[in-house]
Parts: sequence; structure tokens; C-alpha cells
Amino acid sequence: MRLSRSVPFLAAAVVSAALTGPAPAAEAAGTASCEAAGPARVPGAAFQRSACLADLTTTGLAGTPYTDPADQAGLTAIATRLPSGVPGMQIDGYFPDSSHFNTTHGWNHDAQFVIRLPDHWNGALVVTGAPGTRKQYATDKAISDQVLALGYAYAATDKGNSGTDFYRDGRRPGDAVAEWNERTTELARAAKRVVAQRYGHAPRRTYAAGMSNGGYLTRWQLENHPELYDGGVDWEGTLWTADGPNLLTSLPAAVARQLGAARDEDLYAAGFARGSEFLWPYHEKAYWGLTQKIYRAEFDPSYDPACPGPSAGSTLEQILAPCASDASYDYASRPASVHRAVARVALTGRIGRPLITLHGDLDALLPKAADSDVYTRMIDASGRGRLHRFYTIEGGTHVDGLYDTWQERLRPLLPCYRSAFSALVAWVEQGAVPPADHTVARPADGDVVDTCAVDGVREPGR
Repeated sequence: MRLSRSVPFLAAAVVSAALTGPAPAAEAAGTASCEAAGPARVPGAAFQRSACLADLTTTGLAGTPYTDPADQAGLTAIATRLPSGVPGMQIDGYFPDSSHFNTTHGWNHDAQFVIRLPDHWNGALVVTGAPGTRKQYATDKAISDQVLALGYAYAATDKGNSGTDFYRDGRRPGDAVAEWNERTTELARAAKRVVAQRYGHAPRRTYAAGMSNGGYLTRWQLENHPELYDGGVDWEGTLWTADGPNLLTSLPAAVARQLGAARDEDLYAAGFARGSEFLWPYHEKAYWGLTQKIYRAEFDPSYDPACPGPSAGSTLEQILAPCASDASYDYASRPASVHRAVARVALTGRIGRPLITLHGDLDALLPKAADSDVYTRMIDASGRGRLHRFYTIEGGTHVDGLYDTWQERLRPLLPCYRSAFSALVAWVEQGAVPPADHTVARPADGDVVDTCAVDGVREPGR
């Protein structure tokens, strides 16, 4: 890990497996032909390549090297409607880094990014980081497609390390996750300058958005670098606190159940929702053991030398298999050094810009009771409640791809995110304060794949 200024949650390769609403109130920036534009240099990049493309959305990029469907697998429902026909410039590249987990484009180089600059720009920018242990194209369907269709410039980072052995990056416990935050900040600053080169002025508004680990990044950015953003939306965001709760306090019970050493009541006590039991067998196979193992290896590598975590040569069976010792892991009793490692990346609740949080009430990886419920209380305790809205999505779970298996029980969160983003833009740019925290009910019928209204009024456009 080496930052340029000298500086999963899901693993797509393992588990695999537009924003609608009014245009922003910021003054429209007009049009600019990509072919007529000069080169846009990414400040600090070690390498970049630019291309003028007829369509920057995944509809137009299918089968090209400018997106990666495998990186997006399982994150969205199959029937999700996607936009198309957004011409512009795409810049791919990487910042200086000494690690090599990301093999995209054959570069074998971390700190990869993608920046997309539509010809028809609305004057604003959206920045995100990859969810889980995925890479820079992971949210192309979930975020990039529709923000581009609305005219936003878009930038995404691979967070500086990826894959299930990401924890091997860095020299100290917690270094790999700390780099995620640094890389997001680095990209936000660089993308603003690229936008200014391309269109003649800096973005008038910049928004952060993300899911899972990308949601954590959104929270951290608004707490630590509010000067870079005007607001953000996080959904199913990861919570890290030095004294808990965090992943290392909720997942041991799940791993114990996976190994036959815990009862359902133990999971309820750890925060897992009653009613989510039908999702547990899938999570036992795909998430619980893997997730506990890799994050324990990141923050507490000395806990079990016999089970350090996956490595580049691990088989799929070895990667997914839980470590028996993780079933009895007790974060509270671990040495102060472990808590200090988590404290380096911990959230505080002291957001400095408006934030809308979404969390499904059936999340069986990051249970709401041990995550967004807690984070909301942290924000309130810090005196920042006026900047925050929290909407529970009935029937929502951690990834929308599971909707395709359980359509009668689940609903995708993506359309609710679209509605929340519209609400955030109206809040920031028009002063339209969103409604108070509440649960968004799952409708008994109708189109739940592409419609949701977090405020009961603002339905996504078609």
C-alpha cells in the first residue's frame, strides 16, 4: 500500500454470483462533445487512458473492457430497468500503489479508478467506492448508469485493495481498511479537478453514495471530509466502532450457528432479525464464515495463526469455510491493540453534511439492529440529527440479487436508493427537508423492482 501523496462485503468472484427523479437544481452546464475536448489529466495518477464512447452506461458498454459484469454480479435484481444512450468520455487508470490485488485490464495494480464524464453535464459529480471486496466497476448498474443518465459526472475507486485476501495489504492491522478511506478522498479531489478541466469549472455539487462497504465510505467521508461533499446516501453501510458493535461482535454468533454451536436465539441476541431465518442457509454458505475470517484477519491477525484468512492460492472451498475458532471469538476481551486498530477506521456519527441512510429490515449479513440503528443513535448523540434521515426498507436485505430467489418475501433496495437520492438533492439544492425517520412498507403488489418512494410522494421517473 502506497498512497500517491507521499500517500462484503461480498466478494464478486466468490459469491457470485436510472437514478430517477428531478434533475438537480444546480445550473445546467450545457453540452460538450467528447471528440472536441482536449485530454483530461487525472492529478496524481500513475497511469490513465481515456476514450470517447457512444454510450457510457452498461447497456452500451456490454462486451467491452470499459465495464465488468462479474464485478456487479448479485448486486441488482435481474429485472431492474437500465438507461442507455449517454455519450461521453471514460477515463480508466490507477494511482501509485505498491499492492497488486486488482488484475482488471491486466494491469495487476491496485488503486484503480474509473471516471465518466457525460457530454451533457448537469454541473454535479457523484463519488463512490466499491462495495464488499469488489472493484471499481461494481456499482456500474446500481449507481453509475442512472446518475449518468441524469447528467452527473461519476467517479469510483477499487479502494486500493480488493479480493478476499485484501487484509494482506499494509504493514499494520487495519491498514487495508484505512486505505479505503484515503483512496476515496484521493479520488474525490482528483475527480473534481478533472471535471474542471473537462467542462471549464469545478462541480457545483458533489455527492457521495455507496452500498455495504461503499456505504461505510460515504459515512466516513461525510464525517471526516465534509468540505469535499454536499451530501450523501448510504445503504446497508458497514458500522465500525472501537468498542462495538461491529462485524466482529455480530458475526461470531452466526459462525457458531453455522458450525452447529449456537441456537437461533443467539443470533437474535446479536441483532439478527426475526423473520430473516429463511435467508440464513444461504448466508451460511456464502458470507458468514468468510466475512468473519477476513475482517478478523485484518484487525486481529494474531488471534488464530492456524487460520490467517484466505490467500491467493486458496480453493473456493477453503475461502468459504469458516474457522472454528471464530465461533468463539470475543471481541470485547481482545487486546487493546485490536481495539486501536478498529478505532483507526471507526465512525463517530459526527457527519458534516446531509446524509440519508437506508437499511433493509431483513439484512442477514449486517443486521440493522447492530448497524444503522446504532449509527443513527450515534449521529443523534453527536448533535447532528438535523443532518440525517434513516429509512428502514421493509423486506430489504443486503444485496438485491437475492430478490430473484425470494420475490414473495423481499424487495430490492435500489429503487429506494434512487428515491432517496432524489430526496437528498431536493434537500441540498431546494431546501426541501425529507420526512422524519420511518419504515418504508413493502407493497402487497405492483412493481417493487423499479419503484419506491421514501417520502411517500417522490416516485422515481420511468
